[in-house]
Amino acid sequence: MSRDEDKRRAAEAAADYVPVGAVVGVGTGSTVNHFIRVLGRMRARIDGAVASSEASARLLQEVGVEVLDLNSTGEIPVYVDGADEATRDLELTKGGGGALTREKIVAAAARRFVCIIDDSKLVDQLGRFPLPVEVIPMARSFVARRLVQLGGQPVWRVGVTSDNGNVILDVHGLAIRDPAGLETTIKGITGVVECGLFAHRRADLLVIGAAGGVSTIGT
Repeated sequence: MSRDEDKRRAAEAAADYVPVGAVVGVGTGSTVNHFIRVLGRMRARIDGAVASSEASARLLQEVGVEVLDLNSTGEIPVYVDGADEATRDLELTKGGGGALTREKIVAAAARRFVCIIDDSKLVDQLGRFPLPVEVIPMARSFVARRLVQLGGQPVWRVGVTSDNGNVILDVHGLAIRDPAGLETTIKGITGVVECGLFAHRRADLLVIGAAGGVSTIGT
């Protein structure tokens, strides 16, 4: 079975966690694109969606789901998103698509965060996937030097600008033994907007697609 099919299975299973009449928070990425198509089929059962990126907003509109502004919705019951890496402790690395800041905002506004992944994304320790960090453009070199001091090897994602108008540094080589502590440290660097560690606001539930079917971790 292909990885894409594993992603689709996880996305299909996530529909079970969407309450009738809910405004659904929607993340960004290839697995989430499958979920958005699921939402399109069940659009009569939900009140709309809050998107974490312009790309997801466009796809939601294409499948007939109303896109709402988080400022007008208040707290939302559920947020569904993917991850680049996830641990059994429900800590995540996200931001491969560059939407980490908006993803973290919507996750923070949700009562429940359902993370959908294929089983290749489940790891014992975060750090194999480069850690994305969103940075104010004028602070790029300054922040990069601080990230080197933390033991990382930051690489500027040239030609990529976030939906917020900022740049992305992908930090290679980090051994992330304390995700929450590292998240706090990186966010404390002046010029950093957000980092792709979701450890303080981790997932509540992992939905994992694999060749043998779908499994879950969390509640």
